[in-house]
Amino acid sequence: MDAYRKDFPAINQSINDNKLVYLDSAASSQMPTSVIDEVARYQMNDHANVHRGIHTLSHRATMVYEKTRQDLSDFINAKNTNEIIFTSGTTESINLVAQSYCRPKLNKNKKILISHLEHHSNIVPWQIVCEQTQSSLEIAPINNKGEIITEDLISMIDESVVLISISHVSNALGSVSEVKKIIQAAHKNGVPVLVDGAQSIPHIKVDVEELNADFYVFSGHKMHAPTGTGILYGKEDLLEKMPPYKSGGDMILEVKFTGTTYNDLPYKFEAGTPNISGIAGLGAAVGYLRKIGMINIESHEKNLLDYMSSELKNVDGINLIGNADNKIGVQSFTLENIHSHDIGTILDHQGVAIRTGHHCAMPVMEFFGISGTARASLALYNNKEDIDCLVAGLHKVNEVFS
Repeated sequence: MDAYRKDFPAINQSINDNKLVYLDSAASSQMPTSVIDEVARYQMNDHANVHRGIHTLSHRATMVYEKTRQDLSDFINAKNTNEIIFTSGTTESINLVAQSYCRPKLNKNKKILISHLEHHSNIVPWQIVCEQTQSSLEIAPINNKGEIITEDLISMIDESVVLISISHVSNALGSVSEVKKIIQAAHKNGVPVLVDGAQSIPHIKVDVEELNADFYVFSGHKMHAPTGTGILYGKEDLLEKMPPYKSGGDMILEVKFTGTTYNDLPYKFEAGTPNISGIAGLGAAVGYLRKIGMINIESHEKNLLDYMSSELKNVDGINLIGNADNKIGVQSFTLENIHSHDIGTILDHQGVAIRTGHHCAMPVMEFFGISGTARASLALYNNKEDIDCLVAGLHKVNEVFS
């Protein structure tokens, strides 16, 4: 896997006179040259609006846009491209489902079920739609390892639940949820499930047909693509019944002052001019991941995570937060009597980039009784030398504060 490091220009630089060690991919991953080049190629040669012009550039732009939709459909094994909706990211995808699918079904006798492990983007949209409909938001518990207590969540499923929305992988702790087991239990009760796949899609092979997820959402910038790109996968029969979330150009077939006829799937949910250059880059990122192979990436990152968790235990005063039996790509930690922001600042002086704070997962931090953590997160371009630099940097943090 080390051969792929050279494909990422951003990590081949120096920060504060030290080689950059980038361990913040859970926040935003770096882009390979092939993605950067595809965005530039599109901008230089094909830039025009999609679906609306008969001239050559518009045709080229549309071809790039729809090829990416097909590539993404293949990548996650959707039944067809009608099930692939382009959004600005995971956040918009969740909001779309909250307002278009859930809001018409919610009332004071209904509820949404999520877990204590969720990112704010999988909490706040549900709080808002529950407030709008006077329905309730139920929270399934987690344990001290940072895992959803699956049996407790399943026991909370009844006829009043309109939707379950859970993360595939925790952004704060790296815990892998038992999503397939939860989906099977939910479907026995006639309850659909949305899976937040923002932290899983760049690290493991995702097959939405095998999972049988009703909705699966993720962001481009977590998977080596440009920011402002994302996907809502939804089962076609569910999407067909949902009203548009946003309105404007391209999501219509006919507009009259007496009424409007909406476009077919997937365009019904894609109002306005999209981030076409970003979508071009997203298509290139999917191609790059498929070339390497998700199984190879998963194996490489598992070995690295095991090494990182083992080596971090050698740092004085460290407390590893989140010790799930099944984890991906993330290790959060604290150092005794040292604020996470101080840890991050001193590491940055040594060229080591990590994330500090609550990671948009304040309820998780509250559960562990802390204000925040330092979080090191991995991607395919990391290696053991990066981990060694992190550990050496943490020894330096302890020296400074001693």
